Amino acid sequence: MHSNLSRAFSNNFLGSSPLWYKQAVIIFLIVNPILLAVLGPFVTGWLLIIEFIFTLGMALKCYPLLPGGLIAIEAVLLGLTNSDGVYKEVVHNIDVILLLMFMVAGIYFMKDMLLFIFNKLLVKIRSKVAISLVFSFAAAILSAFLDALTVTAVLISVSVGFYSVYHKVASGQSTEKKHNHGVDDKILPVNQEDLAQFRSFLRSLLMHGAVGTALGGVATLVGEPQNLLIAKIAGWDFAEFFLHVAPVSVPVFFCGLATVIFLEKTKLFDYGAILPENVRNILKNFEEEESKRSTNKHKAKLIIQGLVAVVLVLSLAFHVAEVGLVGLMVIVLLTSFNGVTEEHQIGHAFEEALPFTALLVVFFTVVSVIHEQHLFQPIIDVVLNMPTHSQPIMFFIANGVLSAISDNVFVATVYISEVKAALDAGTISREHFNTLAVAINTGTNLPSVATPNGQAAFLFLLTSAIAPLLRLSYGKMVWMALPYTIVLSLVGGLCVFYFL
Repeated sequence: MHSNLSRAFSNNFLGSSPLWYKQAVIIFLIVNPILLAVLGPFVTGWLLIIEFIFTLGMALKCYPLLPGGLIAIEAVLLGLTNSDGVYKEVVHNIDVILLLMFMVAGIYFMKDMLLFIFNKLLVKIRSKVAISLVFSFAAAILSAFLDALTVTAVLISVSVGFYSVYHKVASGQSTEKKHNHGVDDKILPVNQEDLAQFRSFLRSLLMHGAVGTALGGVATLVGEPQNLLIAKIAGWDFAEFFLHVAPVSVPVFFCGLATVIFLEKTKLFDYGAILPENVRNILKNFEEEESKRSTNKHKAKLIIQGLVAVVLVLSLAFHVAEVGLVGLMVIVLLTSFNGVTEEHQIGHAFEEALPFTALLVVFFTVVSVIHEQHLFQPIIDVVLNMPTHSQPIMFFIANGVLSAISDNVFVATVYISEVKAALDAGTISREHFNTLAVAINTGTNLPSVATPNGQAAFLFLLTSAIAPLLRLSYGKMVWMALPYTIVLSLVGGLCVFYFL
């Protein structure tokens, strides 16, 4: 009886995750208090970061909220941080949390229009290089004026739409029937090769788009949360910010687009997969059927979604309110004018974003440990004590490395605060401060594409519904981002060194 009960506890812990993974998490939880007693909080804090990154890396084995949450709870119990510290991090990042809660749900109610537009693009543009450039360029331009997470939500929504359309047909199911596109059991043998190639095709488009959000996000005041923070402290408006960052952001943008062409032509790093002709035909048939079935009611819905999309773009471009509140407005407008009136219908829209929002709060606990234990202080001190002419490139490198490990908003906050303190104390000139502010901004935005935890958009993509469908793991994302990491880091670093 006791052995059966203990087996039940063991089976329930982290559910269907592999046994070795469960054992690894238990070892982490046992070892951390011992290391704290023996080696102290600084070493234990760094180990905690590594453990959390491990849980992100194993996202396809188990959603990181669970093991990462256990590690975060233990960090608070061990006194590496406290609940007040975590709360301060959450309050400091409330705009990102609101964005995830409401904007992603708002995009859900816009998916008919998005699928309609992107389906036409996908069917009509036969060149893989051209469609990849469209995804990357559109993501970059939209991220410069909107927000990287909003743009990523659009890309995810569109990809899930395409995948589910093909998966249903490949399973031999009628388009009228409900279908679970997460299970491959019913895929007809004749379609398995096409499905694998379609996965690879969508994977590459998503990665081009995700990196595109970084290419555009670095360039403007509203592109990334840390840009706004740096601009406030530096006292720059929209135009000033763009002009200060342009010597780095513009060359990087064009080199990023050149990398898209290079990767698609050479088919390196898992890029280059083309859309199978069978899949193209199915998507074309789907588009034709939708057009035939299109009633006045359906057309009215598309028109409303289009109008609300215009309102959304204008609201974000002119920053009329925090992004999350704009997202809530989008939900209200789209549900009201398109007849979505029941609670359970609205509830589906939040399924994608809320687990990630919870994971982000766990992530802020780890950031709070970094803050409380001053884990980055030695690196900050080294960089600030370097000769003036070496500081911009060293700031770029240090911010890039630390952002890839932790959170680029946090890293930018720490560094810009230290630089502002140096300016106020009269240790550096205003001109040098401006140069360092650009180095911090570009450092936190560009090399951080190296890992999913470095960019919120990448982390959102990794933990979204589309990642397991396309077999997009942490390791796969790091591998596919590697050529971009090299190009963006090298070009960005050279521009900081020579042009600033």
